[in-house]
Formats: sequence, C-alpha cells, structure tokens
Amino acid sequence: MKSTEHDKDSKIALTMFFVVYVIILVYFLLFAEDFDRDVTSLDYRYNLIPFKEIARYLNNSEVFGIGGVLLNIAGNVAVFIPFGFLIAILHKVFRKVHVSIFAAAAFSAIMETLQLLTKVGSFDVDDIILNTLGGLLGLIAFFILRPIYVKHRNMLDKKYAGDDEDVDDVLRIDEDK
Repeated sequence: MKSTEHDKDSKIALTMFFVVYVIILVYFLLFAEDFDRDVTSLDYRYNLIPFKEIARYLNNSEVFGIGGVLLNIAGNVAVFIPFGFLIAILHKVFRKVHVSIFAAAAFSAIMETLQLLTKVGSFDVDDIILNTLGGLLGLIAFFILRPIYVKHRNMLDKKYAGDDEDVDDVLRIDEDK
C-alpha cells in the first residue's frame, strides 16, 4: 500500500472516529438518562447572561458539591477538547484559531438550541463559552502534539526508507491537507 493510500485510509478512519464522537456527544447532551435527559420540562429553560451559571456553581459549591461543580464546569470544557483536536487533524482550515473557535462555538450553540427546543436540558450561554474553551484547548493540544508526531514520523520514514509496508503502519497527518 502506498503512503498516499494510507493517508486516505487514515483520514477515513479519523473521520469515522469523529462521527462516532459526535454521535456520543449528541446522545449525552440530548438523551442520556444519567443527566436527566429523559425528563422534559414544561417550560423553556435558558440562561443568556454570560458567566451567571459558572458563578452560581462556584459560589454555591457547598450545595452542588465538588463533583457537581466539576461536572458542570470542567465537564463542559473537557467534552469539547476532542472536537478541537480532531477537526484540526481532519482539515487544515480548522488549524486557524478563529475558524476552530467559530466551529466549536457554532456546534455548541446548535446543541444548546436543540436542548432548548426539545425542552431537554437548558440553553446556557455559559455552556457555549465552556465548550468553546474546550475546543480551543483541543486545538492547542493538536499544535503541541503535532511536532512530536512529525518528528517521530520522519524518524520512521528514514529508518524504513524504501520499505513502504512498514511505513504504512504509521498514522500520517499530512501537513498540506
């Protein structure tokens, strides 16, 4: 298998992984019983004031418990780290900070809007802020890990020069795609 075929296969595998990630994310945001997503509200619930819910959780940590605070704040950040990381791998345009931030914010806003319209969960501008931060951290992780990966890949390319089958076992992230 030539390396360009391997690159294509890797891109397909990463795309499939991204799709599975998004499906799982949608499930947890809209359907997971563990997060009371099986209970619909009679009213629309929303917060349009930035940092209001974040402050409420931090100021009332004794009521929510450290687990509740971490789940709400750190969880909303952590769940979007793979989003920022994977979109940067999948397409070069998402390696631009403003594009990546917009993509994370837009996807988060879509999820929050679906929660509002279905009356499952609530629309919270703080979640959009935290999710967007997570997407940005994923992009930063991509930029931190990419040179390490490229260096390792280049060492393997030199070691196995001329032996395409061994080099094909290495995942490639083409800098030009």
